[in-house]
Amino acid sequence: MNFLIDKVRRTRHDGSDDLLSAGLGLAGLAGSPVPFADPTAPTPAELRRRAIQMGWNGIVDLGPLGGFGTVYGGVPFVPGREFSAFAKLPHAMQPHRVLCQVPDDFDATARCLVVAPSSGSRGVYGPIGLAGAWGLPKGCAVVYTDKGTGSGYFDCRDGTGAALDGTRAEAGSAVLELEPRGYSAGDGIAVKHAHSRDNPEADWGADVLQAVEFGLGMLGEAFPNLAPFTPENTRIIAIGTSNGGGAVLQAAGVDAGGWLDGVVALEPQVHTPGHGRALYDYATEAALWLPAALAAPRFATVPFARAGGNVPPASIARLELLAARNLLPDGSADTQASAALAHLREGGWTDAALDSAALSTAFDMWRAIGATYASAYLRTGVGAMPGGFSFRASEVAGLSRAAVRATWWPDGTGIPPHPGVALSGGTDGSSDPTSPGILLLRALWEGDRRAAGVRATIAALNAALPRTALPIWIVHGDGDGLVPAAFTSVPYVDWLRSHGRRPRYWRVPHAQHFDAFLQLPGFGDRYVPLLPYGYAALDAVYAHVVSGAPLPDSPAPDARPRGANPLRPDHLGLGF
Repeated sequence: MNFLIDKVRRTRHDGSDDLLSAGLGLAGLAGSPVPFADPTAPTPAELRRRAIQMGWNGIVDLGPLGGFGTVYGGVPFVPGREFSAFAKLPHAMQPHRVLCQVPDDFDATARCLVVAPSSGSRGVYGPIGLAGAWGLPKGCAVVYTDKGTGSGYFDCRDGTGAALDGTRAEAGSAVLELEPRGYSAGDGIAVKHAHSRDNPEADWGADVLQAVEFGLGMLGEAFPNLAPFTPENTRIIAIGTSNGGGAVLQAAGVDAGGWLDGVVALEPQVHTPGHGRALYDYATEAALWLPAALAAPRFATVPFARAGGNVPPASIARLELLAARNLLPDGSADTQASAALAHLREGGWTDAALDSAALSTAFDMWRAIGATYASAYLRTGVGAMPGGFSFRASEVAGLSRAAVRATWWPDGTGIPPHPGVALSGGTDGSSDPTSPGILLLRALWEGDRRAAGVRATIAALNAALPRTALPIWIVHGDGDGLVPAAFTSVPYVDWLRSHGRRPRYWRVPHAQHFDAFLQLPGFGDRYVPLLPYGYAALDAVYAHVVSGAPLPDSPAPDARPRGANPLRPDHLGLGF
């Protein structure tokens, strides 16, 4: 593969620092965000430590009831080296970050390289709690990519962005994670997923394979006596969750050289031709219809569906809006809410998915996803998001603007809003203030003049068939309300099987999308974490590709919620 790559940054991590937790250990990772000595000018080491901590907290339940470190997983001390760079596909406007972690105890016999794209739109350390936590203690090297998303936000007001070491630099003084074209000072904050004009999702598979190439090269530099490292003499396992899961499945479909030896995808955001539903479709549908459906009586005891047990005013306002547009019948609020719920069920939403989707509605995720993806699909760039949306710097109590901005790279999710960056626009002064933007985003799917462009772009994202013998293991929570299995994994697995592939598939009962949110009161009582099933699938795939063990055809584990008590091994149903 031909590609461009910026200068490689090399760092050593041992003593009071390491690869897996930056020396924080489990207690430190689970604690408060690590502070900076100078809040306005953190050092590269401080930024890295905080980014690793936030990467863990973004996808892992580190709470006292969640069982991490006691029932499953752990954070051993892993010294080693890191190699980081900006890589760039030949046709891309913006780079993606690649970062290779090579443990000192690299297993030269197994010669294993794990490749991990970030989940959601997170930065390069986003998958560390999955790929790093599993691979580094096993003696595998791990190479990460932010797959063209990430939190290297660019501040249009003064023309600064994130440099390779995470510090902020002015455009032109260093290569930046994102340097948008044609911006003006009043355009707010440029976010790579929304404003790169590359539509990063189209290249997620290529980004994964480019990261593999980078990782092999860095292994050769780390161990010149064992070089060269090639796909022929190195076992390469791809692992990802959510958007990262979709990225590894995309990579499997474009892996013409047969580089990948195994693929594990957790809750993948994946779409196949004529099967399931595209993320933009069901996300904008949820943004419009879920607030109304949550007024139905069945949601009275569902976490985050009701504020203080009462139907929120936003739900009543949305019922009125949909009724005024003749999308709901006349009648009582209960009658209209039941009709909204029926509409979602007819579209394929299951009750289990809808229950956990209430959380995404409460946190305003659907609107943020819609605005970000619409901008990416239309390649609008900063300052031209559809519906008048934009991202703007926001205040954080007790911090100056410079101190807030210093947290963007380590703390950002890649899709604001989050502390320090707000989603602006698409609102009015009505009782349903977010509805104008939501209606516009939905129109981009259902019939706006630009809908054809959005649909054509999404059609080009369809995953291609992987090679026949590639081991693929997919794990998805039955209660996933952000990336419902009925729209993604189920049709994808059926499609693979109809073409003679033999993927392993676990649809885990009582699991949803966000392990990290299982710490929230009342929410974690209902669910098991998905991460231990990913580790188990990785163990099986590793044994298969490294030792030749048969890949088991195990049924989905019989999981059950932990309730208000700490997680126990028998809750997981994994037999350990």
